[in-house]
Amino acid sequence: MVSPFKDHQSHSPSYTHSFIKKILPYFIYVILPIAVIRLYLYSPTLPQSSTVHHHLPQPSTVHHLPHSTTPISITTPSSSSSSHEEEEKKPEAKETQCDYTDGNWVPDKMGPLYNGTTCGIIKEGQNCITHGRSDLGYLYWKWKPKQCPLPRFEPNTFLHLLRNKHIAFVGDSMARNQLESLLCMLATASPPKLVYTDGEDNKFRRWNFASHNVNVSVYWSPFLVKGVEKSKSGPDHNELYLDQVDERWAADMGKMDMVVLSVGHWFLHPAVYFEGGSALGCHFCPGLNHTEIGFYDVLRKAVRTTLKTITERRETSENGINVIVTTFSPAHFEGEWDKAGACPKTKPYNKGEKNLEGMDAEMRQVEVEEVEAAKVNGKGFSGFKVEELDVSYLSLMRPDGHPGPYMNPFPFFNGVKERVQNDCVHWCLPGAIDTWNEILLEIMKKWNRG
Repeated sequence: MVSPFKDHQSHSPSYTHSFIKKILPYFIYVILPIAVIRLYLYSPTLPQSSTVHHHLPQPSTVHHLPHSTTPISITTPSSSSSSHEEEEKKPEAKETQCDYTDGNWVPDKMGPLYNGTTCGIIKEGQNCITHGRSDLGYLYWKWKPKQCPLPRFEPNTFLHLLRNKHIAFVGDSMARNQLESLLCMLATASPPKLVYTDGEDNKFRRWNFASHNVNVSVYWSPFLVKGVEKSKSGPDHNELYLDQVDERWAADMGKMDMVVLSVGHWFLHPAVYFEGGSALGCHFCPGLNHTEIGFYDVLRKAVRTTLKTITERRETSENGINVIVTTFSPAHFEGEWDKAGACPKTKPYNKGEKNLEGMDAEMRQVEVEEVEAAKVNGKGFSGFKVEELDVSYLSLMRPDGHPGPYMNPFPFFNGVKERVQNDCVHWCLPGAIDTWNEILLEIMKKWNRG
């Protein structure tokens, strides 16, 4: 390594020798004892961590990114820095609003807290490491907000804030994806115990962290409201009842202290919509006698019904409830879903390459607007807090984070095939989705500060 002082010119040997003879006694009898005493009295204390950092292979190359531009103006909750250095610099600084949507992905040598071989909770289709994905550069990026730092996830802090409480993830497979990310990060501090499972593909599960008596659940409910999912033996479309919440999760609402709602992708499927006992219309239902009405307003009604029902049912409860709505997470298909190279990117987008627009922006906007409306409508309920976990833009910028063909084990073991299944919707674990839970923790910390 080249010294940063290589251009400094040294003095002649005779001059240097004479100077050292003169200064050495002073150094030994005066300066050295002072330095030792200062080291003893003011030795810095290193931060302790009870988390286990599992070893991950390092990528061969990490690409540096310029700052990203973001079209998002809605701000998410504020968070003061947990950095001791920042506290020393600004001991009287007041908490400022932080927009976690405004930032860019930067290289991160530390990598994730866990890996796919040690967690034991990850759904097989998102376990990209064990399925043979070799380009591991996607593990070494960190989201850097423009206005504030985003601290590394602290599992013990998360568990402490939820001691003796129950957090439930409700929604579609993205809710499950986020849940499994959280479980794996928490497992680095405390082992979870599976205490309940039900439903096909384990769609209803609950874990308990005995160290803090924290319960973490997942409820499959791809519309949040009552719905009948299409099946091979029934109609080839979904049926949604937009004025009725899905009781498969809502029946347990009284036992929940915090609920994370995450839906969106299932609203793109063909469906017929009902409200007040009659059909409103449909989305992509040729051959049926219904009016095509799209899905944006339907998503709005579903989120509105859900948030309204939560406030109505919990308003009279002694214990409050905190609600998080995770915004729509864009997919990254390039071409056909079953063709090689459907999501081929190996690093985040650079500045200017991508903007949040079209359907992705519309879906996010609907969810953000309904959360903001719920804040106003729930002001009279002191035990009700609601916030959007706005991940749409930061997720859009990570086309490299999906399983792609590695949704199946070693898809190219027998050579590259022209047709191969690809998952460009869900996220590899560990990976970019871990950032969602880092921001979730910052929201919880802000709420805890009052």
